[in-house]
Amino acid sequence: MTSLRNSPGEPRDAYLDAARACILDVGWRRTTLTEVARRAGVSRMTIYRSWSDMPTLLGDLMTREWTGVVQAAVAAEGADRPAVDRLVSGIVGTVRVLRENELFVRIVELDPELVLPYVLSRRGRSQDLILSLTEAAIRDAQAAGEVRAGNPVAIARGLLLATHGFVLSAHTMVDDLASEAELDAELTTLLTRSLAP
Repeated sequence: MTSLRNSPGEPRDAYLDAARACILDVGWRRTTLTEVARRAGVSRMTIYRSWSDMPTLLGDLMTREWTGVVQAAVAAEGADRPAVDRLVSGIVGTVRVLRENELFVRIVELDPELVLPYVLSRRGRSQDLILSLTEAAIRDAQAAGEVRAGNPVAIARGLLLATHGFVLSAHTMVDDLASEAELDAELTTLLTRSLAP
């Protein structure tokens, strides 16, 4: 896989921005490396030097997008709050932002099969990042006696599995009987009780 180690403003970011714009406009199936190059104002070979095909480019784009969402949620956590509150608010905040992220919404609307491998077959780089951050926060909180005992890897993975449905399927559960805010409150309760000592 192509590394994402680059600084903001590097040409790679502009190419990923062009790919993002293409997917938002026409969806994944109709986006080509040639169209990404055209939108970025570079030759096809310039794009091919970074990505040999659209799946590789999409992997880097999704990793950049979801990593940004997670990092923003982590940065928003107040360091003065109890560990469980910080963990839960970070997770629920990430779920909310992902559900509203225009790229995520567009992919789910037009090309939902792109998400299925990350739900049914394997973890992606973004999921590994989320797990790494969550595991570290759980270990620190366990050491301080603020989170229940248990394998922090298994706890983090359980939390991620629990949130999948709230990201991907919450809209199917919203109606006159239950609002999205009420479902998010249920997620908050579920996560809080799962982590409490």
